[in-house]
Amino acid sequence: MPLVNMKHMLKHAYENKYAIGAFDLVNLDFLTGIMSAAEKEKAPVILSLAESHFDTFDFELLMPAVVAAAKRASIPVAIHLDHGSCQESAVRSINLGCNGVMIDASEKTIEENTNITRALVEIAQGCGIPVEGEPGYVPGVEGEDAERHPGDIRYTTVDEAIRYVEKTGVDFLAVSIGTVHGRMQGKPDLNYQRLKEINEALGIPLVIHGGTGLSDDQFQQLIANGAAKINYYTALSDAAAKQIEHNSITNRYSSYTSMLKNIPVAISKEVERCIKLWGASGRSEEVLECCSPWREVEHVIIYNVKGLDKKETREMVSEGRKVLSTIPGVLEVFTGEAMKKGDEYQYTWLVRFCHPAVIDSYREHPAHVAFADNLFRPVAGNRISIDYLDWKK
Repeated sequence: MPLVNMKHMLKHAYENKYAIGAFDLVNLDFLTGIMSAAEKEKAPVILSLAESHFDTFDFELLMPAVVAAAKRASIPVAIHLDHGSCQESAVRSINLGCNGVMIDASEKTIEENTNITRALVEIAQGCGIPVEGEPGYVPGVEGEDAERHPGDIRYTTVDEAIRYVEKTGVDFLAVSIGTVHGRMQGKPDLNYQRLKEINEALGIPLVIHGGTGLSDDQFQQLIANGAAKINYYTALSDAAAKQIEHNSITNRYSSYTSMLKNIPVAISKEVERCIKLWGASGRSEEVLECCSPWREVEHVIIYNVKGLDKKETREMVSEGRKVLSTIPGVLEVFTGEAMKKGDEYQYTWLVRFCHPAVIDSYREHPAHVAFADNLFRPVAGNRISIDYLDWKK
């Protein structure tokens, strides 16, 4: 039961006053290092992929490895889209395997932010997926992530946080109380009182963006005042860069692979430090006990066709694959023809849903209704449809 419901995971952290790291990854070295540390510390972990980093890797190619790492883990794992740019990005991430999402509309007006996030919540609820929102704005100051978050800080107010959560229905709230993306310059001035008041007013897990550069005491005070998820990347990037620099000095005859040696180890050490500091170490078993497993559903249809020849049938199926694969929560669409002509049913759809909630949202989705009513059902009267829940977990 490795891939679990992120809402349940963060609820446990919030109620037990510790924080789970949402460690941004940009390649397999980061993925390996993060998972190695979480397994060693027997801790829950969130594998985070920020759209602001998509220019450094192919999201569609990397996601299967992330999902595979989560599914083979012995510790509870969630997969999160961080700083999504739009609704289309969020849906794409869900359909590739993320089970937590965030659209970052924090640079917009609070009204625009609220409307964008509320629309995402409505879609995500139909997929059983929790949503993170962010009123206020966390800027970048220095380092790799700074240029992706220009402008001045805009602090989250208590009243704004209350209205935002009420109107959007988000599950977690990222707050701006003095942290920055990238590296800190000087000693950060964090508004713990503001965080405390927001926490007391909302009673839901709070999220800290820009964790690099904070002291041990600052982390402890953030967690004591409701922070249950801490986003973390720049320090991991710096650890990887320092390891590459070390490799270039110590390897006289440098090669590509020698330059990359021990990068996962360097990343793992920093992740281990954070897991211990934030109180997540050794929590794996208790989190697994209270979290629902993330169980996929196989929507199976076997059918015969009347009134279409083989070419027309293939055209109908091709259109269906194109339409149905874009519906939120659809992980995969497989279509096939029986290998034996004498079988009772000659054709099949196997549509894999990310969560049981998708059964209803898929059935009622306008794209599915239009395809089914206009192109499929009129020619496939002889059919059987069954939803199968993953039995392995």
